[in-house]
Amino acid sequence: MSSPSLIMASTSKQLEELRRGVEEILREDELEQRLGSGRPLRVKAGFDPTAPDLHLGHTVLLNKMRQFQEFGHEIIFLIGDFTGMIGDPSGKTATRPTLTPEEVGANAKTYESQVYKILDPDRTRLEFNSRWMNKLSAEDLIKLAAKHTVARMLERDDFHKRYESGKAISIHEFLYPLVQGYDSVALEADVELGGTDQKFNLLVGRQLQQAYGQPPQVVLTMPLLVGLDGVNKMSQSLGNSIGITDPPGEMFGKLMSISDDLMWRYFELLSFRPLDEIQGFKQQVADGENPRDIKYRLAEEMVTRFHDKGAADRAQRDFIARHRHGRTPDVMDERALSSAEPALGIAYILRDVGLTSSTSEAIRMIKQGAVRIDNERVDNPKMTIEVDGTPKVYQVGKRKFARITLAPAKD
Repeated sequence: MSSPSLIMASTSKQLEELRRGVEEILREDELEQRLGSGRPLRVKAGFDPTAPDLHLGHTVLLNKMRQFQEFGHEIIFLIGDFTGMIGDPSGKTATRPTLTPEEVGANAKTYESQVYKILDPDRTRLEFNSRWMNKLSAEDLIKLAAKHTVARMLERDDFHKRYESGKAISIHEFLYPLVQGYDSVALEADVELGGTDQKFNLLVGRQLQQAYGQPPQVVLTMPLLVGLDGVNKMSQSLGNSIGITDPPGEMFGKLMSISDDLMWRYFELLSFRPLDEIQGFKQQVADGENPRDIKYRLAEEMVTRFHDKGAADRAQRDFIARHRHGRTPDVMDERALSSAEPALGIAYILRDVGLTSSTSEAIRMIKQGAVRIDNERVDNPKMTIEVDGTPKVYQVGKRKFARITLAPAKD
């Protein structure tokens, strides 16, 4: 792979940019030496396809990969289809449920289609760790396991806490760090990126590379992006995430809902703006500008990246109209449901069109007074809507709108 940008950028310039937002570099002197070698580095980051969609928390790593890519380095986006069936125990207080091969495969295909919203597809090497793991024999796995000790495994904070409290640790969970580390051996990685909760696994990669006679990889840990609740890391399972496939209006509204303090962390980890420009925004706020107006720029940048500029502009206009003037948005998703029944329950409608993730969530939102149809509040979770082909505007919370038509099924 040619690397014209690598030739143009000095080692010091690369280090300056690559340090941005990074929690820890192990070891920075090794990274500096490898950057100064003049050859493209093999930079790896692994993603287990444990959920169907990527969210902005995942893009913290992807953004750092993009920086390496712009400097001309070889980017390896590794989908852990093999490790996904083990289940990453990092940070878990109990054994994580494993996924079926079918679930892993379906989620992996979704990842493939989404990752190129950030990375250059022509300069990204896509790998699946089943390619080499499926070839290992039982004997090979035993030899791999012999290169690590139980004592070292129990140094991991989550394993240690579970062991001390008498909670179960399944043997297969010890395999996860070993397999992730072996991925670095198979790919001969120079650099591996991961969240701070992955530090132990990343260091296992360094240790295994040395055991297999390879130079140990440099480890870059990235902070975990705090979700919309302002407390926990962004996670689909916690309901505090912003999906990169969220509709423009929903994405814009979620970003506008974060606290003013958290906004700066999002700028640092998610924005492609230069750091001095972000510092200028901070100064504007210190001089009296409303933080909301700066937050508009963050939301616009994210919606533009994952949709387009026109969608971002419409989302901002709709947001302002709703919150300043109490109007429904002019542009919203158009959705249709067909049914042979004369009427459908409101909770099932909200679930089936994706305004809520489940009927239980729909019922909860109705009880909270957060559901409206044509601007009329819905109070009865058992309410039914006539299937008559008439479009109606459904609203859940402040940000989710859809124009839904319930149409009679054709014979």
